[in-house]
Amino acid sequence: MTTETTAKPLPKRHDRRRILVLKSAIFSRFLLLSLTILWRFLLSPYDTSAPLNPSCLADPYPHPRPSPLFPSLGSAVEKGIVWDSVYFVRIAQCGYEYEQSYAFLPLLPACIFIFSRTVFAPLVPVIGLRAVLGLSGYVVSNGAFVLAAMYFYKLSVIILKDPDVALRASIMFCFNPASIFYSWIYSESLYALFSVGGLYHLISGANSMAVIWLALSGCARSNGVLNAGYFCFQTMHHAYDAIFLKKRKFLALWILIAGALRCICIFAPFIAFQAYGYYNICHGRSLDELSHWCKARIPLLYNYIQSHYWGVGFLRYFQVKQLPNFLLASPILSLAVCSIVYYVKSRPKVVLSLGFQATIDEKSSSALFFPPEAVQRMEGPLSDKASSIRQENHNLRKRKRVGQEKDLAEHRADHELSGKSGFLSAFVLPFMVHLGIMAATAFFVMHVQVATRFLSASPSLYWFASYVMVSPNTSKKWGYMIWAYSAAYILLGSLLFSNFYPFT
Repeated sequence: MTTETTAKPLPKRHDRRRILVLKSAIFSRFLLLSLTILWRFLLSPYDTSAPLNPSCLADPYPHPRPSPLFPSLGSAVEKGIVWDSVYFVRIAQCGYEYEQSYAFLPLLPACIFIFSRTVFAPLVPVIGLRAVLGLSGYVVSNGAFVLAAMYFYKLSVIILKDPDVALRASIMFCFNPASIFYSWIYSESLYALFSVGGLYHLISGANSMAVIWLALSGCARSNGVLNAGYFCFQTMHHAYDAIFLKKRKFLALWILIAGALRCICIFAPFIAFQAYGYYNICHGRSLDELSHWCKARIPLLYNYIQSHYWGVGFLRYFQVKQLPNFLLASPILSLAVCSIVYYVKSRPKVVLSLGFQATIDEKSSSALFFPPEAVQRMEGPLSDKASSIRQENHNLRKRKRVGQEKDLAEHRADHELSGKSGFLSAFVLPFMVHLGIMAATAFFVMHVQVATRFLSASPSLYWFASYVMVSPNTSKKWGYMIWAYSAAYILLGSLLFSNFYPFT
């Protein structure tokens, strides 16, 4: 009876935290909406051409459509279709008409198209088709963000093993500095949902579901293909387990093949979209009509568009006139670099060994390191190998305690960090590698001001920030600075972006 009464409050506290995350996600979306309406009411937009909408090149509606019943309401919705939102809405309405529109992947336009033809179809005579498309985009983005926040919390609980720290990190994600893009008609929300959700399924051991979700993240944003790296990490460790622990080389070969197929599945949607663009633009045309990229040995449409239309390339943004944009991106890049440096300094052996020198206890808690059957084998009562490894580690600690005081202090510090803080656990390593690749790409290759929203879906940023806020080794002022940074960028982003001023 006593056991049952003491076990009941735990699920209740967990449910309360999940509800708090849900409330925070919903409240943050209403906050962004309120700020947007306020700034649009107080200020005049820099560019008033948002409601302009030329007819489609191949109009699916050849006959003139009747005027909407409430054109002013429809116009108010259309005025919010600015920046890249114009492309997403246009693609949902007219398809891929121009070469540069292929820079925007099809998941968000497809969702907008489906919602505008189903759920919100009755509103077309009321506010007009384009306004319905815009409304569908807002609903998709904000709804996807709320779901992404819930998956973020579930993933953080597994990784950090501390519901309170996971709650803090999830609330920070709800109020992240790129929040305006998660409420607008942008692909950030869908990417966050399928990348974070896919990682949750991967950590939980549901590899097939993880493949589907991560492949969908590649349909939302091109950087979704980088999520295949998590399966590369998993395959590497599972193959090691098969070769050196199970002594089964054929099993290791099958693991490598399965891992390669999973990575191919994640790459497949992006590759298929490039083939679709090649077919529409290059197929069936004479050499004189072909674009330059069509004649390349490997015709990569996305790379050509980014380079030709937006000037994206290695070090091409390193110009004096771009210094303000580097300053705009400096907070998120600094946070990313600090988190990586701190992790590397705290767990150098884990980083240099790519996780192979992590403890058995750490490895057994993540499907990234060991398959479920290996975990059961190591944790079972007849696990001789696991017992011998634990005994060897115990003997090693005992020898250090006798004659190596300095090494003992370092070991205790490392053990304390890895045991008490999930951020410094070994299976955060692939998240840090992913963040490092993303940060380097944003700084050296992309338009650097995009880094704020480009990195905003990286869970390790919020885990590190949450760790810094409660760590006894850091000052509380860092926590205040992080929250002030997020609040300032939410205010600044809602002010500038909604009124068609450059932000990121």
